[in-house]
Amino acid sequence: MVRIGLMASQKCPLNRRELMAGLGASLGAAALCPALPSIGAAQGRTAVTFQAKADRVSLRAGGSETPVWSLGSADLRFKRGETLDVTFGSELPVPAALSFRGLDGVPAAEPLISRTPIAAGTRDSFQLPLRHAGTLLCEASLLGDGRDRPARPRAIVVTGTSPIAVDRDEVLLIEEWRLRADGSAIAPGIDPKDTTPIHTLNGKTSFDISAPANARLRLRFINSSPRNVLAVKLENIDVRVMAIDGQPAEPFPARNGALVLAPGGRTDVFIDAVGLAGTSFPILLHDGTQARPIGKLTISAESPIRSAPFPPAPPLAGNDLPAQLDLKAAARFDLPLNGLRSDWVAPTEFATKDPLAFRAGRTVVLALTNPGALPTVFHLHGHHFRLLDRLDDGWKPYWLDTLAIEPGLTQRIAFLAEYPGRYLIESVATDWAAPRLVRWYSVA
Repeated sequence: MVRIGLMASQKCPLNRRELMAGLGASLGAAALCPALPSIGAAQGRTAVTFQAKADRVSLRAGGSETPVWSLGSADLRFKRGETLDVTFGSELPVPAALSFRGLDGVPAAEPLISRTPIAAGTRDSFQLPLRHAGTLLCEASLLGDGRDRPARPRAIVVTGTSPIAVDRDEVLLIEEWRLRADGSAIAPGIDPKDTTPIHTLNGKTSFDISAPANARLRLRFINSSPRNVLAVKLENIDVRVMAIDGQPAEPFPARNGALVLAPGGRTDVFIDAVGLAGTSFPILLHDGTQARPIGKLTISAESPIRSAPFPPAPPLAGNDLPAQLDLKAAARFDLPLNGLRSDWVAPTEFATKDPLAFRAGRTVVLALTNPGALPTVFHLHGHHFRLLDRLDDGWKPYWLDTLAIEPGLTQRIAFLAEYPGRYLIESVATDWAAPRLVRWYSVA
């Protein structure tokens, strides 16, 4: 269980000093452009299949592989403006629902509301227009609390139409496991007593990257832990944050090379591999209790890719989100994040009643209060939001779809209710055994 304090300037309002305490030592040698899975394209559309099935992952040196469920391992890559013809199939012995993080304005893809969970041997099909470029996450774990096995998610990269001056572009998917002594992994929603936390990067307990001197890397970090806020730190190298939760941000340096990621959160950074051949930069993962080396970036023996590093990168091309939000005329709602009210339910008990109703085209401000004893993570489907300043007179220079909120605190967020339809809201405490809760909102 992660215990964290308040941090005002980062995506997750956490105490960096507490979360980062003890960070001090080792991203993993893989090709930075992974092979793409086979997809089919015709008449300007792209067909893609997600298949939920049994899988295995190696979590113990010299031990047998751990049974899990998965949607596949390689990240999927598409272009902004494509429409995906999605087929979702399942081989799991339990109902499965497909859910996307970072997907705006596609109510037809919303699990539980528009898409009914499917049983083993059945399929569901729908269209998925990709409105925005960015880093997305697809998962089949919405109904996964207390089940026999944890389920692995799958990263989706949507590239924009403007060229970006990077030499390599790599997804770094962080996964958290709770392992029993017999090597089996428990799903979230189960008491983790007598289990050991294990973290992997792209499915490996140590994942190394090599790059020639002066290469610029775009690293897309994803925290797919189902419950815990994680910090990742790249030591002794400049880390420039370029996008958060799939949306471009005003570029800024990560303080001390550290990133704080809420469960499901994504942060894209640019890194210039500056140094002599053989120089390595450790990458550490901090789960709130201790730092663990999880890999490293090494300067390869190849000739430098250019004579000097690129100059600082300009902002990424925008995704046409609104430049301004009318806070004065906003519709305002209080939204406590706990399970004490009947409008928050487990996904297996979800029913389309008691929605929050927003008017299309109007700015919405939500006051998110965490009355519980643990940090709680809020995730909004369908729209990205701005984190408002304390005086409610402005916002942080980035967009989010996920936010961690400390016990007893209230954070205000604002978004333009731009896309008519019905969408989920999620809330979960940062405790492995805590239940995942949902409710929904409508825009009309």
